[in-house]
Amino acid sequence: MALTVAQAMTLPGMRMRLLAGRAGLSRVVRWAHVSELADPVPWLRGGELVMTIGLGLPGDPAGRQAYVERLSGAGCAALAFALGEAVTAVPEEVLAAADLQGLPVLEILTSFIAVTEAVARWHADERVRGERRVVAAQEAMARAALLSGTSGILRALAEHTGGESLLLDPQGKPRAATPAGERPWHARALEMAEGAARLSAGVLDDGIQAVQVQSLGFSGPPTGWLAMCTASPLEWHARMLANQAACLLAMELLGVRAGRAKAHAQRGALLAAVLDGGLSPRRLGELCPVAAPPYEVVVTAPVPPEAAVEALEEVAADAEELALVCARPEGAVFVLPERRPWWGTELCARLGVPGGGCRAPGLDELPSAVRHAATLAGRGDGYLHVDDLETSALLRDAIVPAAAHRFAAAALRPLREYEARHGGDLIDSLRAYLEAGSNLETAARRLGVHRNTLRRRLAVAERVSGRPLADPGHRLQLWLALSLGDLVPPG
Repeated sequence: MALTVAQAMTLPGMRMRLLAGRAGLSRVVRWAHVSELADPVPWLRGGELVMTIGLGLPGDPAGRQAYVERLSGAGCAALAFALGEAVTAVPEEVLAAADLQGLPVLEILTSFIAVTEAVARWHADERVRGERRVVAAQEAMARAALLSGTSGILRALAEHTGGESLLLDPQGKPRAATPAGERPWHARALEMAEGAARLSAGVLDDGIQAVQVQSLGFSGPPTGWLAMCTASPLEWHARMLANQAACLLAMELLGVRAGRAKAHAQRGALLAAVLDGGLSPRRLGELCPVAAPPYEVVVTAPVPPEAAVEALEEVAADAEELALVCARPEGAVFVLPERRPWWGTELCARLGVPGGGCRAPGLDELPSAVRHAATLAGRGDGYLHVDDLETSALLRDAIVPAAAHRFAAAALRPLREYEARHGGDLIDSLRAYLEAGSNLETAARRLGVHRNTLRRRLAVAERVSGRPLADPGHRLQLWLALSLGDLVPPG
């Protein structure tokens, strides 16, 4: 709260009379100062109630007019005369110039020292009152943080500063505001946040509104930005309350981030179980909320789990609650709702690592999509999606999924039926043998069995399938049936 000329005239013990300049009664009195200089302006800072007996008043009308103009231009609050010592009446040209400039001219009937003490006492009392208001407002914000979180903090800040508040995410997008909805000053706050240093605060005051923007966080990149708009000038207690609100919001956001990290860890464990075969994809959709298909599956070079979650929060804030992320031996795996442009491009840029991506039409195709994405993750410096590879796209378009499924089921049916009745690991043994280029020693070493054991399994596979493995056409059909999921990306 500011002390105006009108209020100063009514302070206890004050006896003053307005002579001219009524339009300036709302001018703010910062201090009361005595000066008998012909030009006191170089010794003033603005906001002074200048008191004089008229010794320094110029002798000519033009000089007296210029005297008033200089005081008004320097931002003085008012000019007060004690009459009867040097002058018995305020010159008409002073009164006329004061009316023109809107500078109050007063006749003062109280001692100068009494006026100075009264103004100083008012400011001291106001400081105490302001500190009490700040303490009450801080307590209110703390209660609001416990009861309503972010929205309560913003609401309490706006209420106790008489202004408006806005919370921006690390990318400068509005997350919450009081009052709700977009306001004209929000664009200015966004520009200040984008141009600010990592941890900083700034104020833009145009004389009508003061906009303060302050980063949130205690170390590292900002977790967001707090913006506040009040009437100009920005009062000291509003700055203090903004600092308090920034601390509360930073702690609130850290708590939210910790909760999200824990939730992502739990969801990531379920995704890892699906990729390892210990949990069915359908069960994954039952245990945690997942976005609707199709999905973009991204695999990046290995990064710390915390960095992966932070990148997901920054890049895909709108889809983050339904996305999945987990750490795997092949790298960091992200599962997000599909969109164009690819999520993976921004994720890899944010993490500073290469990555690969693949489309998954549904949850059942996640393991296959991860394998294809991991294959592409090390091929370049940036992000490479399966759809960006012409040969893969052509091969995928050439395959009819339903027909491919029927072919694989028919080719492997005798082997699966034999395994169901007698065991024997025929399919895994046959896959290892074909992937090793029909090299018995290499395949046995990969399977961890003796070569004679593998030889007996292959003999059984030949007998069950009804055709020798020496037949190139038979080997091709078996290899396609076993590898179709790896050769052709999902979708």
